[in-house]
Order: sequence, then C-alpha cells, then structure tokens
Amino acid sequence: MKIYQIEVQKFKAASNNIHGQVLFKVDALVSPKAEVEGIEPSTIIAMTEKNARVLMALLKAQLAEFDGKKARSRF
Repeated sequence: MKIYQIEVQKFKAASNNIHGQVLFKVDALVSPKAEVEGIEPSTIIAMTEKNARVLMALLKAQLAEFDGKKARSRF
C-alpha cells in the first residue's frame, strides 16, 4: 500500500455521479509519507477548519441532492 500526506488547499466544487458517488474538485498538495514502524500505515488528509466547514456544507448539499432524486412513496 502506498501512503500519502494530502493537504487540502481549497475545495472548488462538488457533484454527484450516476454511480452514487460524491465527487470533489480540490486543490491539494500530495506527498509520499514514510511508514512509521509499529503504526498501521494510513494516508492522512489534512485541512484547515475553514476548509472542513466548506466540506461539511458541500456534503450537506450533495446529500440533499441525493434525497431529492429518491422516489417518494405515495399513499
């Protein structure tokens, strides 16, 4: 497994695709990360509080779009 450090600089856009995935367009710095012995290897995503709040707002909007596309049952 390859391990990376991903630092989100800016969220540019979010969208849904036909496969039920949420896609984000971002500016990010991606660099390889050395494995630390004794710790399970993981890729880390780092962002500022401001970017975390933007991410939350984008996720809420995309989830609302998914909900809007679901068929509503009629009685």
